[in-house]
Amino acid sequence: MLMKKKAALGFIFVTVLIDIIGIGIIIPVLPTLIRELIGGSISDASVYGGFLMFAYAFFQFLFSPILGGMSDQFGRRPVLLLSLFGLGVDYLFLAFAPTIGWLVIGRMIAGICGASMTTANAYIADISEPEDRAKNFGMIGAAFGLGFIVGPTLGGFLAEIGTRIPFLVAAGFTLINRLYGYIMVPESLDIENRRPFAWKRANPIGALIQLKKYSVIIGLIACMFVLYVAAHATHTTWTYFPMEKFSWSEYQIGLSLGFVGIMVAIVQAGLVGPVVKQIGQVRALYV
Repeated sequence: MLMKKKAALGFIFVTVLIDIIGIGIIIPVLPTLIRELIGGSISDASVYGGFLMFAYAFFQFLFSPILGGMSDQFGRRPVLLLSLFGLGVDYLFLAFAPTIGWLVIGRMIAGICGASMTTANAYIADISEPEDRAKNFGMIGAAFGLGFIVGPTLGGFLAEIGTRIPFLVAAGFTLINRLYGYIMVPESLDIENRRPFAWKRANPIGALIQLKKYSVIIGLIACMFVLYVAAHATHTTWTYFPMEKFSWSEYQIGLSLGFVGIMVAIVQAGLVGPVVKQIGQVRALYV
């Protein structure tokens, strides 16, 4: 049983790693693609970039509870594979987009299917003992950091070859990742632990109402909301600002984001586990 859990953790680590590499590859070059399609400046492109981020987030907000409910009934594995397929289709839309409208459609598809990280986290929760949970989630964070080192750096390099190349490579990574998951990743949610799909839980408003049952985490959810607003405001504008202000190339943008990935990997892999073990989860959260 222990060997199976370790193998499953390894599978999810690789799945998240390849997934994040695929996401990171397109980040440095997306402003240039938008600018080519609209025929405007980087400043103009940033407005469209913000709208594309909104489209992705809005559809993820609407459909994540549905995919969560489906994973509770049918298991984590099929939902993970579905989300990876949707992300691969999104990258192909971006790669061959003749107009900005194609980018919007692609981002909507990615938002609808964008539950790979959420499902991976649920997978880890399914197979982790309480004392190992923080460490295992830290490993997923390390995969995120490592993917964010390789992805943007590779994307910046590929952008030197052609604007569309990073999107094609990202699609390849993601669809290969789906094939890997189909062959190698076992199901984590046992039949006896599943529950029927219910529309009451499978809509964003219903999901928020369900939080009343778990009042102890409402404060945590509010903190995470504020944190993500701040983080995504930075992420959304970062690739555009250095290009506009300092005339950075896609390769320089990729290197800067790769440095961020290094810092994330160091913290998640090297600090989370020891700090939680030393001072506990609540104090570590405050830190």
